Amino acid sequence: MAPLGDRFNRMIGKTRFVVSRLFLHLGGDEVAPLLGVLNQAARNVIEAEGDLEVAGEALVQVCQSLLQYDTYWQSGSNEGDVVWNEGEAADYFNELFTDSGQRYLSEPDLSQPMYENQPLSLPITHNLVVMITIVSEGEVPDLETDLASMEAMNRGLKALINLHYQGRLRGIQIHFSPARLGDELTNDQLLQNFPELIPL
Repeated sequence: MAPLGDRFNRMIGKTRFVVSRLFLHLGGDEVAPLLGVLNQAARNVIEAEGDLEVAGEALVQVCQSLLQYDTYWQSGSNEGDVVWNEGEAADYFNELFTDSGQRYLSEPDLSQPMYENQPLSLPITHNLVVMITIVSEGEVPDLETDLASMEAMNRGLKALINLHYQGRLRGIQIHFSPARLGDELTNDQLLQNFPELIPL
């Protein structure tokens, strides 16, 4: 049964917004190729000047890649809230966006070509953390729950894909650490910068 506040807001025709951020940590020798997928998605969104449709397609590509790499999932978590005011939803989204952007090595330098002036042999990171923040209209049961299990994270990523195709996303942001090939996120840095991660 829906809480009284939910039922009241629905009765008076208010729009329900879900603001959600999920963290997914992948570990192992084979996670570095995902950086290419993530950087390309970021470039596409920047070139399209943040167009929501392009950002949605990038989100789908990233989620599908993460689902394919599920054997490398190590830990994850999520947070979020339901609000009934578009301004509040935007403020909370911006707050999570700012926090994600300040995480260790999570801002790619997209002004440089991906491999220009880099040595032929780059250190390969064994840790990668992907942070996805969204605002969606309506109810999203698979995101409005604890995602700290393999099954729940799997359903959460598929829910993000479905939200794009349903046209319900109002804001999308993807951050990842490290953000560049050749940067490394050590186990100590992982613990220090992503304390919310829970083993899956």
